[in-house]
This record gives sequence, C-alpha cells and structure tokens, in this order.
Amino acid sequence: MRSAPTILHLDMDAFYASAEQAAKPSLRGKAVVVGGLGPRGVVATASYEARRFGVHSAMPMGQARRLAPNAAYLVPRFGLYRVISEQVMGLLRELSPLVEPLSLDEAFVDLEAGGVADDEASARAVGERLRSDIRAVTGLTGSVGLAASKMLAKIASEEAKPDGLRLIAPGTERALLGPMSVRTLPGVGPATGDHLRRAGITTVEEIAEAGEDELVRLLGKAHGGSLYAMALALDERPVVAERESKSVSVEDTYDVDIHDRVRIRGEVARLADRCVQRLRAAGHSGRTIVLKVRRFDFSTLTRSETLRGPTDDPGVVREAAARLLESVDTTGGVRLLGVGVSGLADYTQEDLFAQAQAEAEAVEPVGEADEGAPGQAGAGEPEGGSRAEEPAVPVERRWAAGHDVRHAEYGHGWVQGSGLGRVTVRFETPGSAPGRVRTFRTDDPELTPAEPLPLVGAGSCGEEVGAAGVVTGAGG
Repeated sequence: MRSAPTILHLDMDAFYASAEQAAKPSLRGKAVVVGGLGPRGVVATASYEARRFGVHSAMPMGQARRLAPNAAYLVPRFGLYRVISEQVMGLLRELSPLVEPLSLDEAFVDLEAGGVADDEASARAVGERLRSDIRAVTGLTGSVGLAASKMLAKIASEEAKPDGLRLIAPGTERALLGPMSVRTLPGVGPATGDHLRRAGITTVEEIAEAGEDELVRLLGKAHGGSLYAMALALDERPVVAERESKSVSVEDTYDVDIHDRVRIRGEVARLADRCVQRLRAAGHSGRTIVLKVRRFDFSTLTRSETLRGPTDDPGVVREAAARLLESVDTTGGVRLLGVGVSGLADYTQEDLFAQAQAEAEAVEPVGEADEGAPGQAGAGEPEGGSRAEEPAVPVERRWAAGHDVRHAEYGHGWVQGSGLGRVTVRFETPGSAPGRVRTFRTDDPELTPAEPLPLVGAGSCGEEVGAAGVVTGAGG
C-alpha cells in the first residue's frame, strides 16, 4: 500500500442524464431518465431529480414510468457521450500516463506516475483542479475520490457524489471501512451479500473479525481470501493504462417477440454487419463468432464457432452467425439477439470464398436482403434494391425521443416525442434559453436528423428558437 493518496478515481455524475440536461435547457433541474423506451427497455441513467422518485440504473423502464410519470424519457445518444468521454479522458491523460478507463464516465489515474502529486495536499489540489477543468471543458460535473488504493479511491468517489471530492488519508482506512455494509466491497453482489448475511456477517468489520479461514469456508479460497484482504483495506492492484478488449459485440432487444424465422435470420445478418463495423473501428479482427439468443421464456442460449484465422470480413461473420442460428430452436419466439466476435487480433486472414460470394450477392441481390424489421433498432435502412415488379413502399420516418433534428425554418431542436404520424420538437440549444415547441408531420421534408451540438461554446442561437410558437401535439 502507498503512503500517500495518489490514486484518483473519477466518476462523472449521472453522466448520460447530465449530458442531456446540459444539452436541453428546458430539462435542467427536472427529472430525466435515459434508456430503452420500449416495453422491455431498462434505465441506463437517471438524473438526481429522478432518483428522488426511486428511479435507478438497470430498473425496467415500465417501473420507472410508474414511479416518475412526469419525467422526460430519452433514447441514449452514444455519439455525444463518447465525444464528452474523450474530452474527459484527455484531461486525465494530461495528469498521468497511467489512466485506466472503466467505462465512458469512469477511470482510475495514478497521480504518482505522472509526477503531479506525492502527498495529501498536492493530491487534493490536483483533484480540485481536475473537477474545475472538467466543468470548463464539458459543462458537466464529476466526483473525485483519492486514496492509497484503487478500491478505496472508488469508495471515496462514491461518497463524494454528487459534484464533490473525498480524500481518504492513509492510516484511516480500517476505521472508515469497518461500519460499512459488506456490499461496499468490490465483488460482493446480492448473492454473496445474502450468503454472508445468513452467516451473521453484514459489515466490513465483521468480515475482518470472522477471519480468513471462515471466509474461505463460506466463499471458497479465491473469493474468500481476496474479500478478507479487502476488509483489511489491502489492495495492491496497480493502475493499468491499457485495458485490452477481449471481444466486440452488439445486441438488440425487441418490443415484440420475433417468430418469423426469415425475419430472425435477417436480424442476425444485420447484427453481424454492425458488429463488424465496431470491430473495424477498433482496428481489430477476431477468430471466434458468438451468437446470443434470448427466447420467449427468458432462457438465454449462446453458440460459438472458431474460424481458422482472424477476420473482419462481414460476409464471413454473417455466414458463421447464420450457421450458429441453425442450431437454435426459435419456435416459441425470441426477445433478444446478439452477435459478437472474440479472440481479437490486429490482422486478418481473408476468406476468399466469402469475398467471392459477397461480390456475387452484390451483383444479384438475394430475396432475404429486402426483409425489413420495422420498429426495431437499426431498421429502415434499405439492404437491397426493390424488385422491378414490386413498387417501393414508403417507410415512415422514426424519430427517437431526445435525438437532434434541424428544421429549415426553426433551426436546431430535439425530439420530445412522436406518434400517430406526428413528431413534436422543442427548438433550443445548449446555450439558449428554454425553447418553444412545434409539432410536424413525421414526413415533413423540412425536418431532418442533425448532429449533437457542443455542450460548451455552442452559442445562444436565439434566432433559431424565437419564432417558434407553442403547439400541443403527440409525445409532449
């Protein structure tokens, strides 16, 4: 263990929801819930205003709506969140070469390795300056924990929330941890916590008092031994600069169970293409193709196939995923499908047969390529030409709640809701006053999707919102 609190843990406050509030002046100070909005959606993040109603991450969206019926419910905008995350991670890398990202909104930093802190005073100064820089660059807030170990730094940042800083001085760790719940320690989830409770152990101090032998008897050698060490505030894990990806995957949950086998094949092919896009964006290829199927009864099946060599060819991945699907019984319907690639490498071994087949399909589209998936994520993009004898059927444009749009007359805004052929838009920008609302037909040619605006330095754009009149409509 270190003698100074030079490990920093940053956790952005209610990240997705806070980003949406910063982008949408009319939502500031109000309950905001971000996640999947379908019947089977779950909450990704809830603003602190929404948490007062009991809404929290991973909660079914239907339950959240019952608890907070007047909250704003928005579809995530991951493109915006990644841009903000890159800005934040850039600030962290200015402090040290050892930055360990855990997610888009969370990371460890070894301040000692960066030479910016070597005692309590300097560590606290760095933490306060970081919080100030994050607010200036992104307009958002983050909570900082400082301690001599990763475990304690993470606990400190949780105690600092929201928008605070907590430093745990070396030598005070045992006294701090003692009265805390066993669930505070990493790796203690509901099942382990319940197992310990039945043994009469509910606090960290009681774990330490039970002794290592008892913990090993209850939880096994590896888990019991590590839990006992953490209860003694012993954590020697280093901050690791690069967390190597082990796999790349995508999945979709469907509002209504899919029964049509042709439709399921089309969804698997589409997911395979999306997975390859992510794989290529990360500069990787992979050898093992994985298919995930969650059936109507919530049973989840996974199937995998390992290729002769790594690939990033969409044709190869599609074919492998299709073969895996043939071994799965989908008679009762499926509620979730996923495709992943593991065994990652930095080079590819091209499959010439798959390439030739892909080229042939490009010349003569296969019938299944025209199968659509109306109402599902990613649907609506044509995957083949229409047959000459079948006129193209116009597809109603879908507008995701919270996503950016631009109107030829009213400028930049965001979708409040849509339905019954109407879409309701609030015209405002991060730097403007709360904007006005108008409702349009979903096929209005003057309304188009738009890219998110920067949260800081976007300007007021008052001329874009001033002329919009208040009109009630669908999805308000």
